[in-house]
Amino acid sequence: MNKLLTLSQALENMLGALSPPSETQTEIISLDQAQNRICAEDIRSPINVPGFDNSAMDGYAVRLAELQDHHALSVVGKSFAGAPFLGEWQAKSAVRIMTGAMIPNGCDAVIMQEQAEIDADGKVRFNADAKAGQNIRRIGEDVKIGEIVLKQGAKLTALSLPLLASLGIEKVRVFKRLKVALISTGDELVAVGAPLKTGQIYDTNRFAVKLMLEKWNCEILDYGILPDDPTLFEQKFTQAQQEADLLITSGGVSVGEADFTKSVLEKLGQINFWKLAIKPGKPFAFGKLQHAWFCGLPGNPVSALVTFYQLVQPVIATLSGYREWQKPVQLTAMATTPLKKAPGRLDFQRGFYRVNAEGQAEVRSVGFQGSHMFSSFVASNCFIVLEQERGNVAVGETVTIEPFDLSVLN
Repeated sequence: MNKLLTLSQALENMLGALSPPSETQTEIISLDQAQNRICAEDIRSPINVPGFDNSAMDGYAVRLAELQDHHALSVVGKSFAGAPFLGEWQAKSAVRIMTGAMIPNGCDAVIMQEQAEIDADGKVRFNADAKAGQNIRRIGEDVKIGEIVLKQGAKLTALSLPLLASLGIEKVRVFKRLKVALISTGDELVAVGAPLKTGQIYDTNRFAVKLMLEKWNCEILDYGILPDDPTLFEQKFTQAQQEADLLITSGGVSVGEADFTKSVLEKLGQINFWKLAIKPGKPFAFGKLQHAWFCGLPGNPVSALVTFYQLVQPVIATLSGYREWQKPVQLTAMATTPLKKAPGRLDFQRGFYRVNAEGQAEVRSVGFQGSHMFSSFVASNCFIVLEQERGNVAVGETVTIEPFDLSVLN
């Protein structure tokens, strides 16, 4: 408990303790309710796509053997999408065909209409050679019957849901939405919009965390602001472990006389770790109540956002059954402003990056990096990630950056 964990050690500790939801934590819903839900099973296609050989072009369906003497062919009929040619296909003839229309039996290729000429007798002659299979979309070419189209743990999105609709799948089995209880702690906090008294501040952390939880499609149980009262702490923690899968608190995880979170968590559950070697975000707590997991965010707004972004997101992904979540993408950039840094902790500074005329990423600081200065995020589009033992950074040095994931911070 006395040694500060690195970020990687903390993530290993957390993810090693968690388990994805079980089969009992699923439900079947219709596609129009499934946006951003997580697949609870592999989804297999019940049909072939395309369901039949069809034309990729407007043109003429032909049999290659009848093109060898280069004679004009009569046009025996037409095949439209939804209205295929079902007549007798006579020898030395072609079938006029439209994009998406079923390929007539015996067709070897489709020649696009731009390569065809119609003579005065209404016969068609071609000015280009044809190859077997040309411009024909084969049955099952896109999706084969029985093929897994989405794996368990995939997120259902505006890209994947239309695919399921195209397969005629009306309902899907998904994991139930994660229930997250949310508490802000501290006598100094006031709800947004209420008048401030001397020594009070607005509760921006809970507001910001709610917005990010909504991006994750969580079911949010908002317990509001909790005053500095150990009895109330125990009551709310007890309520949370009965109603939620995860409890997130903001504030109350430092070492002050009014920080009761640690003692209540030790009484009702267990603490896995309490402090991290990161900046901002050192006083981040992770543990477990009897029936719910616990993440304690620092009270400073920047620290709360950084720890939610770096640590709570993978917890939510795991508990939600989302297997495709990945760590933030890291890039290399050149510093265009000096960066102040003391060795000892991994530092997430707010920065703004761009790609210069030479195609190189460069990044600048957005100014003072105090953990209470939330306004710095508005001017930022990335974290500048400075290694734990690194010191000050001079202009021109190479640094690591993490562009913001706008699906969460937008």
